[in-house]
Amino acid sequence: MDLKKLRKKMKKVMDDERYEHTLSVAYTAANLAAVHGADVEKALRAGMLHDCAKCLTDSEKLTLCEKFHINISAVEYRNPSLLHAELGAKLAKDLYEETDKDVLNAISSHTTGRPGMSLLEKIIFVADYIEPGRNKAPNLKQIRKLAYDDIDLAVIQILRDTMDYLVKTKSDIHPGTQWTLEYYLKQSKEGRGHGSKRNRETGN
Repeated sequence: MDLKKLRKKMKKVMDDERYEHTLSVAYTAANLAAVHGADVEKALRAGMLHDCAKCLTDSEKLTLCEKFHINISAVEYRNPSLLHAELGAKLAKDLYEETDKDVLNAISSHTTGRPGMSLLEKIIFVADYIEPGRNKAPNLKQIRKLAYDDIDLAVIQILRDTMDYLVKTKSDIHPGTQWTLEYYLKQSKEGRGHGSKRNRETGN
């Protein structure tokens, strides 16, 4: 499905605030893709689709995940909003004709991240956090700079800040967030996680 059709589809299924966020993520992702040498069109599509399941009710998310045999963890049962990423990848494929595996993975991993993300996955993960409409998270100015200088370090800082917030608010921590942070901290210590030209080309 081309971008023009995608925009129209998203506008129909999203409220105004979510739609504005979606556009902002898509354009931020395109900018990051241009800087880091990723496919700009894929970044736009992934950005447009990343929240395609977000406006469903919690009950609808749970029902659809069960229908599509998407595994639901105990944390996700308590926080059904977390399901919108993996469910969104399924809907992107089935309803919005997205067939590119990297785009679908980027949608699926954009909330918690995952170890070994591709460059496109990192771009969507970061773009969702730093798009211009965001203004409440700590360290945004630093992360926005890192996003263009060293995307792996931007991923690490986002995960650290997310973990700090969840601990301070005594909220559930999705295991995927913890695993992803540990993975990228290890990569950073080994000197392979610093957004080098090699890493930008391989996506690792």
